Amino acid sequence: MPIVLVVDDSPVDRKLIEGLLKSKLDWIIEFAEDGAEGLEMIDAIYPDIVITDLQMPQLNGLQLCAEVKAEYPHVPVVLITGKGSEDLAADALAAGAVSYVCKDDMSSSLLETVEQVLSVSKHIPPQELLMKYNTNSRFQFTLDNNQELILPLVDFLTLNMEKLELGDKTDQRHCAIALEEALINALFHGNLELDRSTIKAARRAMHEGSIDEGVSERLNDPQYKSRRIRVGIELTRREVKLIVRDDGPGFATSETMSHAEATSQFVTASGRGLTLVKNFMTDIHFNEQGNEIRMSLQLGPPTRS
Repeated sequence: MPIVLVVDDSPVDRKLIEGLLKSKLDWIIEFAEDGAEGLEMIDAIYPDIVITDLQMPQLNGLQLCAEVKAEYPHVPVVLITGKGSEDLAADALAAGAVSYVCKDDMSSSLLETVEQVLSVSKHIPPQELLMKYNTNSRFQFTLDNNQELILPLVDFLTLNMEKLELGDKTDQRHCAIALEEALINALFHGNLELDRSTIKAARRAMHEGSIDEGVSERLNDPQYKSRRIRVGIELTRREVKLIVRDDGPGFATSETMSHAEATSQFVTASGRGLTLVKNFMTDIHFNEQGNEIRMSLQLGPPTRS
């Protein structure tokens, strides 16, 4: 049974978070009223995940993320941000938070985010000693429009990064979540061309082990059912490279559009997920059609901007 530590100086928000998490899952939930107490609680109970507010007295959420990454690298942190604090959220992601949720979206996004983080942070048994001496691994996949393939492929990436001892736990979680978000975008937004509200419902259904009605309808439509998702993974000692391409129409680009403008349009079309990707990965690039994303994470000392 997962242990969740909620760090928030607001009693109202602590109660709200508890209600959201207990609405569907019987988790053990502990509380701390600020970052300093949160660190003491982590040492005492060693939780499976920490959910922390950003603005707190004594030790704020940004400082807490950095302390947890340094002292407890196996414990993932999800940040709760207020309105207008997106820049600080990006700083926290760079400091080691594995994801974030805006306070305005907690009722619709918190439970899904926590489930996602726990799924990519689960313990994987030790692998063969020889694998850590491998210097380069490449994999290519051509996937059907099957949402049940997404999480196994994400687990495959995490497993191989652990076997090769690439990056720390935060790097591995960031790459896993970036790949999951890109696959979700390729399937739901790219190949199935669902609108944003339907994509949100489809994501929730996927993490609950079911298929949303809107997804089922598209999967039975000849216009969409034959489309595929092509994935490339390259792992080296210095870098993780991920390529995800769908068969959808992509988003409009032009020769005069800057990379920043293309990125902004892609993120707008895809929602919160690609915002995470931008903060997690060192570089992201898109093809001219807008239906392929190439992401890379430099390993070693932090180089992310």
